Amino acid sequence: MKRAQYSLILKDLNKKMVFIVGPRQVGKTWISLEIAKGIKNHIYLNYDEIEDRKIIESKSWLPDVELIIFDELHKMPKWKNYIKGVYDTKELGTKIIVTGSARLDTFRKAGDALSGRFFAHRLYPLTVSELENPSENDFNRLLVRGGFPEPFLAESIDEANRWRRQYIDGLIRSDILDFEKIHDFRAIQLVFKLLQKKVGSPVSYQSIAEDVNISSTTVKKYIEIFEALFIIFRVTPFSKNIARSILKEPKIYFFDTGLVIGDEGAVFENQMALELLKNQHAICDYKGIDAELYYLRSKDKKELDFCLVQNNEIELAIEIKLSENKISSDLKYFTDRYPFKGIQLVKNLRNEYKSGNIEVRKAFDWLLSQKKTFLR
Repeated sequence: MKRAQYSLILKDLNKKMVFIVGPRQVGKTWISLEIAKGIKNHIYLNYDEIEDRKIIESKSWLPDVELIIFDELHKMPKWKNYIKGVYDTKELGTKIIVTGSARLDTFRKAGDALSGRFFAHRLYPLTVSELENPSENDFNRLLVRGGFPEPFLAESIDEANRWRRQYIDGLIRSDILDFEKIHDFRAIQLVFKLLQKKVGSPVSYQSIAEDVNISSTTVKKYIEIFEALFIIFRVTPFSKNIARSILKEPKIYFFDTGLVIGDEGAVFENQMALELLKNQHAICDYKGIDAELYYLRSKDKKELDFCLVQNNEIELAIEIKLSENKISSDLKYFTDRYPFKGIQLVKNLRNEYKSGNIEVRKAFDWLLSQKKTFLR
């Protein structure tokens, strides 16, 4: 299965370095090696491998190499200065791909000497927007298995479940502990498990802190680690004052829908959140438009699941329902008072209709209509 970003990465390689960031096992190395197949002289170097590390540190690859793929380079001390030096002194025409954990994305946001030398591509799990000719069965498969390539394409649900068991163990015992020294391993496990059960609801750091018997500051730190490693993503309430919005209670969703512990509605909302986030980030990354995903909450506690925001203005308010034909009263409340359109996306819906500036749509059909947003 060719990932939709393949051609976009290939195009950017002709201009600058390419950083590919995203969750572990989402396909970053795979897509890099697929690109390498079309380039005669290439080399793949993984910093975790001792022999590769020697080549990296001594820069002893052959001078005629046309593509260098660096994997896990962020584990190298002062890797940013290293890759800057490689890029600035490379042979004319040599292409560079850097893949690895979300730390690359964290450094990208921070801004440093690498500025202007690379394009970043966020590689996320498969969604309806990326599947070729998807059916409703494919959508249901995403809800059950999640969009990571291996469990999604596995021959049986048992194989998918075995993958996820190993995946969780790798996240907790390897990625998280490698990212930062954690003194209370049991506490971070408990926070992780609590978040699995709170998908779609505003999360109180203080409430989790009381449940786990740690400080709210520590809870916030753990959640930031999960987010930095592309395990979860936060959706904050929209406000023209962005700083104030960040301080309010976020809603938490998982990049792997299969990690959600809850009813069918919670799983469905998580998948829709991922679908919306992925498309918003595609608009941002490939069209250069400031596009983000938020949720809406009023002072009198009226709340909507999501709103799509471009250039700090709400483009569309969205309510997610598993099986509900009647328009949400909160959706009507917001669209009656503010000049934006509303849509209610329902998984199990017989007839679509429109009332005023609100559409009630079958979720899968609407996602199909939005496929053009995710650039192919």
